[in-house]
Amino acid sequence: MDSANRLGEFLRARRELARPESHGMPAAGLRRTPGMRREEVAMLAGVSTDYYIRLEQGRDKHPSAQVLEALATALILEEDAVAHLHELARPEPRRRRRAGRPERVSPGLVRLMERWPDTPALVLGRYMDVLAGNALGAALFGWLGDRSLVRTVFLDPQARDFYRDWPKVTRDCVASLRATAGADLDDPRLTDLVGELSLKSADFARLWARHDVRGKTAEFKRLRHPVVGELDLSYEALTVNSAPGQQLVVYQAEPGSPSEQALSLLGSITATPVMRDITMTEQEK
Repeated sequence: MDSANRLGEFLRARRELARPESHGMPAAGLRRTPGMRREEVAMLAGVSTDYYIRLEQGRDKHPSAQVLEALATALILEEDAVAHLHELARPEPRRRRRAGRPERVSPGLVRLMERWPDTPALVLGRYMDVLAGNALGAALFGWLGDRSLVRTVFLDPQARDFYRDWPKVTRDCVASLRATAGADLDDPRLTDLVGELSLKSADFARLWARHDVRGKTAEFKRLRHPVVGELDLSYEALTVNSAPGQQLVVYQAEPGSPSEQALSLLGSITATPVMRDITMTEQEK
């Protein structure tokens, strides 16, 4: 991940994904590259084509907030992507993190999750590692062979069966990873993870190149559990203010639905919550 021209890389990637017909422009005609032309984006943003080219080429890296908002409108960016665009143009100084320092989950948060015996809950870390889970959360995701959710989604063949909407899950996963990382793409752990997955998974490399940015908030998951079968669950992702980068993800089934019955069955046969035990051991080091 070259840090020399991140703003330009983002603009170019999003321009190639933008559709001219979204702005009422004809899509017909010879186009050497997908998406919109540079001059079309420049016109919509109210800047000169030469200036926009300088932005993509990295010869101007600090456009005004007004120009950034105009570019966001031209490229039809969603809220998280707009915030990311501003951060790329004006990255905030970041405190150096201690190398190799493990992410830890608050014991109080672990105890809180344990009080939800009928609700699967997980804590995800900055790099989307599963740091902790209550008993039902561990039972739901206990098939994971790797605590890295991103690595599992792309490299574990079981993921394609477990996630019934696997293509959508992969897109959301990569977009969430970018949202969490923000402009801090020099983090060695993130660099290693992206490098490994880019080499081992063509799907990841393709999605990472799109520069999609979308934080994990609330959505539906269509799962196929190896023990209790198909599940349709909604989830809420809540930020953990005491540990920046961590998220508490809570899953629910529609009351009275077959998915709620399947969760109840899974809870009755659940084994020891391995995820919780591993996390507590790490905290005691």
